[in-house]
Amino acid sequence: MSEQAVRLLQGYLWLPRKHDWNPERALPAGIDLTEGRAVLLLDEIEPPFAFFDDGTPSASQRFYQLTLLVLTERDPNGLHGWVEEARAALEPLLEASPPGVGWLLFEDLRAL
Repeated sequence: MSEQAVRLLQGYLWLPRKHDWNPERALPAGIDLTEGRAVLLLDEIEPPFAFFDDGTPSASQRFYQLTLLVLTERDPNGLHGWVEEARAALEPLLEASPPGVGWLLFEDLRAL
């Protein structure tokens, strides 16, 4: 089997447009795992929905799609342990972000 890119985590990060915090500078480009390195991709996107649950217009926020991936020869279905390790490394960094920054992560074990 040849090496392939596999998503471990997929999600969103958002912050008020007026906020000067830059996730591309604040978050690492990758995370070291026991069996390799996961790459963190942040892509600024249009808000995926019109309003938050509290009625706040999503257009008032900058949105980023967050993707954490690895290059591996392993079957994606066998990488749940890597997801947990990656989540344990990434979530504290996101939780330490300034007030007003929101985020949501999902396990997404799919080859790209």
